[in-house]
Amino acid sequence: MARFEIQVSEMATMGGAIRADVFCEMGLVYATGRGCDVDLVAAHKWLNIAAIKGCDRAVDLRADVAASMTKMELAAALRAAREWMTTH
Repeated sequence: MARFEIQVSEMATMGGAIRADVFCEMGLVYATGRGCDVDLVAAHKWLNIAAIKGCDRAVDLRADVAASMTKMELAAALRAAREWMTTH
């Protein structure tokens, strides 16, 4: 799945403009397990990035995902989103 993440995150930044809806869709992929195992940490990470980039839909979806996560999972997701944001 890492290959998918690289391709999609590169596509989202094509032309210099960040497309928050692409990150939101990545979050939905992980939240629902479309083509991969369900991974709530990854789902929250991508939905958080989408929300930061201005996707209103991601804000609500992120809250729904967070409600199903443990505190440790939530901390891991926030850390992963922060790391991604600092490197991209």
